[in-house]
Amino acid sequence: MSTDPRTLWREQITDGEEARFERYGEELLALRRAAARDEPLGRALHTKAHVTAEGTFEVLPTVPEELKVSLFASPCTKRACVRFSNGIGRRQGDGMPDLRGLAVKVLDVPGRKLLPGLEQATTQDFLLVTVASVAFRDAEEFLAFMRADAGGPLLLLPRLLGALGVGRALKVLGRLAKMPQPRSLATARFYTAAPTKLGPFAAKFSLAPVASPGERRGRGAHMHREDLVARLKEGDLVYTFRAQLFQDEATTPLEDLTVEWPEAVSPWVDLARLTVLKVDVEGPEGRAAAERIEAMSFDPWHATEDLRPLGEIMRARRVAYKHSAIARGATPEP
Repeated sequence: MSTDPRTLWREQITDGEEARFERYGEELLALRRAAARDEPLGRALHTKAHVTAEGTFEVLPTVPEELKVSLFASPCTKRACVRFSNGIGRRQGDGMPDLRGLAVKVLDVPGRKLLPGLEQATTQDFLLVTVASVAFRDAEEFLAFMRADAGGPLLLLPRLLGALGVGRALKVLGRLAKMPQPRSLATARFYTAAPTKLGPFAAKFSLAPVASPGERRGRGAHMHREDLVARLKEGDLVYTFRAQLFQDEATTPLEDLTVEWPEAVSPWVDLARLTVLKVDVEGPEGRAAAERIEAMSFDPWHATEDLRPLGEIMRARRVAYKHSAIARGATPEP
């Protein structure tokens, strides 16, 4: 029997990378402590939350047989916790260029989890952003940007030029400048950007809104929160959770996250439906849920082996998220 070429993905793991990632994680934490000064430590990234709310995650009966693994093994509806955020590690106005994030924690998910000390946990996390590919080729480039950004906007360019060289620095800044800025997070598409195991396959995930664009309901420095608050007061927000499978290294590279996997080569497959439930975010029930969910950690490595994150940047994130969660005393479970 011939081997399915879609299962021939391979990670590129270098000698000594665990120690290198520990140094990266410690340095990121030090940068965050310096930026926080005397304030309580928040998240290293995705610091500013717009809305946190409860929802449901419904696995569809139409999941292809070959993709029925872990959470997606059979049709079901699970409770979920959802967090909308800006990507940067400081609180700034929503009009500033930035990634936007949507983190999902699905509850009551069986199976042994990967994070040490949380093997028996019953939740599964997915973290998505508003770009299908990222500006950084590896963890070292990302850390170089974080070092440069810590000096403020006046020092960002010269420091990044010194770290990456003229050509590469300008490419990174050019990609960051071209990030899409959605008018509403209720109608934006979100992507994992990095691949994840899906049983024997490697996949990227996406959330596609099931809604017409409509007018944005907010404006000013907190326009995304105002928009989401207004929409959730009127009804649910619904997204389709989809997967895109690795095909080959030439068209869907595993390690190079600067490359967007073309839909023409690897079409999206619907797996589930995420519903952010109608709520008065600013009422007593909404505030109580928001306080509980904001205290949680969302980590792509809070997963089963069949949904394990893949690639160098994701392995580095495992260490960085650990340092961040410990430093701020986050709770991984509801």
